[in-house]
Amino acid sequence: MRVASYLVDGNPAWGMVTADGAGLIDATGVFPSLKAALAADGLVEVARSLAGKPADRAVAATELLPVLPDPDKILCVGLNYDDHRKEGGHPERGHPTFFTRFANSQIGHRRPMIRPSVSDQLDYEAELAIVIGKAGRHIPAERAMEHVAGYAPYNDGSVRDWQRHTTQFTPGKNFVATGGFGPWMATPDEIADLDAVTVEARLNGNVMQHATVADMLFPIPALIAYASTFTELVPGDVIATGTPGGVGSRRDPQIWMKPGDVIEIEIGGVGILVNEVVAE
Repeated sequence: MRVASYLVDGNPAWGMVTADGAGLIDATGVFPSLKAALAADGLVEVARSLAGKPADRAVAATELLPVLPDPDKILCVGLNYDDHRKEGGHPERGHPTFFTRFANSQIGHRRPMIRPSVSDQLDYEAELAIVIGKAGRHIPAERAMEHVAGYAPYNDGSVRDWQRHTTQFTPGKNFVATGGFGPWMATPDEIADLDAVTVEARLNGNVMQHATVADMLFPIPALIAYASTFTELVPGDVIATGTPGGVGSRRDPQIWMKPGDVIEIEIGGVGILVNEVVAE
């Protein structure tokens, strides 16, 4: 099952994506939002209610929102692939690196990614995002996957000079409309082998990053267990699980995204997130 959030006549809505990925079947009559459906553990009810119904609208003609437009929290993981850790010259760590994003920094599929006027150092970061479907605190790693509602592509767009003003990442990770999230969320049953899922970034059609989930230094259960120790995870929370090596800032010469560029983030078996870069 794949689900997406979007706008209908300027109003937020959400629905199930058809099997061919081309249509949307409205689900707001079952639950008012995806977040509400997750809170009620209602995705099975949605699938049952919408079974056999035709699409209400075409994906291509619909303005998609971030998969979760209003999460309680967005937790991002840094340095979770060894090649990315090494390209930045960072030491090995015994614990995952976490930082946060704000909801208004996110954009949906095919929405413009804004390069801010104060910087020309806008970088891409292909990531697998996990969406929490079941609340929990002090979740043991062996039970962590029970709390996952689904997966989605994420672009943790980073304004590098602002990220590196101090040791704290927050400013460079929260410029408005720099975090791509979409086009939709796929539930775990859509993925046969999570470790084999690929994480890839393509800039103007050129492959810049490529890895698999198995390459993560801290696997998804460990991330959920660690995060749920310092905060309560609730339905609709998002964890962006880190980016592979190949980011633009660590290339020689450096590559920064510029207006007119198209960045694609593909999560194998889930979907492709596409955003065009525009100037603020």
